[in-house]
Amino acid sequence: MEVILLRDVEKIGLRGDVVSVARGYARNFLFPRRLAEEATAARVAELRKREARIARHEAKTAEQAQEIAATLGKTELRFEMKAGPTGSLFGSVTPTDIADQLWAKAKVRIDRRKIGVDNIKRIGRYQVPVELFQDVVVEVPTVVVPEGGELPSDEELEAMAAAEQQAEAPAAAHEGPPLEELVAADEPEPPAQEPAPEAEPEPDWRADADAALRDS
Repeated sequence: MEVILLRDVEKIGLRGDVVSVARGYARNFLFPRRLAEEATAARVAELRKREARIARHEAKTAEQAQEIAATLGKTELRFEMKAGPTGSLFGSVTPTDIADQLWAKAKVRIDRRKIGVDNIKRIGRYQVPVELFQDVVVEVPTVVVPEGGELPSDEELEAMAAAEQQAEAPAAAHEGPPLEELVAADEPEPPAQEPAPEAEPEPDWRADADAALRDS
């Protein structure tokens, strides 16, 4: 079925996109979490009108784009997010979040599809590329900080990222013999085979009988 996304959904689409998904996925996941709504004809028409209004605010010439770029290059976006001890976010900063803050801080409408960054999932400093016009791209300084705190130094950020990578390292990286060797070591050794018994010598009476046959 077709739905309209009310929020950015990773690997599905951005807010306002009309996407086709499985009916069960929509009813059991997207709708209960208010991530999407059914794409009725009336709602799709309303969405298209809103997109047209936004498009009227976008740069129509390279000169206009350069003026907007000069403004956005001096505009720092700041997001306060809940984060863990290694700097990973409980959630993410999405292209739609960035577009919303560009409007709130600079009164510049940007199509979220022209924001060249995936979801940001760690605290840190970023330069977010935004395409304003053909061959006119501006990098918007963006900082993501832990909620209620300040951004650590670059050295601390690197140490936090390294700690997270180490924690996520696969168990195979730990010291010790491979699992195959451990399993082989636990298997009991097969019992030693006893040597085959030697053939018993023929009795003397058999030799005497053979000699008697030859004499006869």
